[in-house]
Amino acid sequence: MLLDQIITSIIYLFSCFGIFVLGHFAFGFCRKDYNLQEELIEKDNAALALTMAGYYLGLIFSIGGVIDGPSAGLSQDLTDILVYGVLSIILLNISAFINDRFILSKFKIKKEILEDQNCGTGVVEFAVFTASGLNIFGAVYGHGGSVLTAIVFWAVGQLVLIAIGKYYNFIVQYDVHEHIEKDNVAVGVGFAGAILAMGNLLRVASADDFVSWGVNLGEFAAFLVVGIIILPVARNLTDKVLLPGRSLAAELVDQEKPNIGAAYLEACSYIGSSFLISWCV
Repeated sequence: MLLDQIITSIIYLFSCFGIFVLGHFAFGFCRKDYNLQEELIEKDNAALALTMAGYYLGLIFSIGGVIDGPSAGLSQDLTDILVYGVLSIILLNISAFINDRFILSKFKIKKEILEDQNCGTGVVEFAVFTASGLNIFGAVYGHGGSVLTAIVFWAVGQLVLIAIGKYYNFIVQYDVHEHIEKDNVAVGVGFAGAILAMGNLLRVASADDFVSWGVNLGEFAAFLVVGIIILPVARNLTDKVLLPGRSLAAELVDQEKPNIGAAYLEACSYIGSSFLISWCV
């Protein structure tokens, strides 16, 4: 019995690794107008490395939704890994297009990543890919779902991430795009934390068994409302508790050298709050 479990686990692991390799080649194919290895090895492009790390982590989360969910037997599980693995690769690469057009829409992301090696942009791309993977994890997890439900919940999740991007820009009261374009990594880290927090809530919101569109989308909307509430609350707590006597905005944008340590605290307050909510609700 133990030997059978070990063999089954190895089969699952190699299947997931195969999807991962396929996702790696898909990432390169969608960016074949530049040399990934040259950028990473010869030019030491940390911004591109952040983007790729987010893509790979998002891909792993996406596959994890199938593996961690209820088993339907080895044969069906392997079929699901193939189907949803390929679907995840497609959706993650579409997420990159959405990021370019709607989340960081005021400048050319490709230029910022390749020419300027802007890690502020890179960390936001990391967050978008990872959050999309978390969303897909929830969309494919549980009983009763299908390829259609996975695509719908991913699409709704992308709309939520776009909305959170706009909302975040409103609550911080400075132009996030402007400061990221100026290579302000601290602003990018704070923004990325908000996106990751929402991605985690999207994972929880869509991870239940599919009952009906009304029930599941209603639950999805409820978590969105919670996310809208926690962002300003978490930011205010960072100001008052973690950085007493100082303004977070001042630390990030109103001094010559942005305080990236303050940005890490801001990002962690968002992400930590999202986990506390997911455990309590």
